[in-house]
Amino acid sequence: MAAIPFIWAAALLPAVLLLVYILKKDKNPEPTGQLVKAMLLGVATCIPAALIEMAISWIFFGDSEGGSSLIGNIFDAFFVAAIPEECLKLLALWLVLRKNPYFNEHFDGIVYSVCVGLGFATAENVLYLFDNMSDWASVAIGRAIFSVPGHYAFAVLMGYYYARYSFVESSTKNLICILAVPVLAHGIYDAIVMNIGINEYLILPIFALLIFFCVMMHKKCKKKILAQLQMDGTA
Repeated sequence: MAAIPFIWAAALLPAVLLLVYILKKDKNPEPTGQLVKAMLLGVATCIPAALIEMAISWIFFGDSEGGSSLIGNIFDAFFVAAIPEECLKLLALWLVLRKNPYFNEHFDGIVYSVCVGLGFATAENVLYLFDNMSDWASVAIGRAIFSVPGHYAFAVLMGYYYARYSFVESSTKNLICILAVPVLAHGIYDAIVMNIGINEYLILPIFALLIFFCVMMHKKCKKKILAQLQMDGTA
């Protein structure tokens, strides 16, 4: 019981740091109420996402574990995790922005999307850590390095294309990219993670691939952030 405050801190801190990072880049800050709304909607998507994922997993894998083969893991990564989660996050983002008069700059799309994504990541982090209380510290470290920054990156990509569709070009391509790009990034990330233990001889190469993919994804996100700030003339 004495560890509970530390578990809460470990669950919340990664998202708080990333949120502070992105908000500091916004030269024209959004109303606090709108940001809180976005985060709470992100939190609210976590439970339905878990229920949908359990249902899909049961339909396709039954009582057995989905992650027992390379193909099973890839299916699990995209159809059980990435697609349901990113669809629900996009729904939450749409609910925040559809009648939001403060959504008037390119970078706003990233700001609100990151709030939704980090809200989801925080709720997921709390569930994971309290579900693994006997080993919470190692779980917290792994999720702080990979999982929470992963959700942040997926959110940056979603917000970037949402703003491009809203302010630059309302094309079919940009509309598709709003969901397709974060789903692709999320699915690839999860597929790599889920396959780390598929073969003992491949653990190190797959882990190296995970590091490479995460580095490249976050570099891409930095470019997207800079591009939006330049569009607003605030870079």
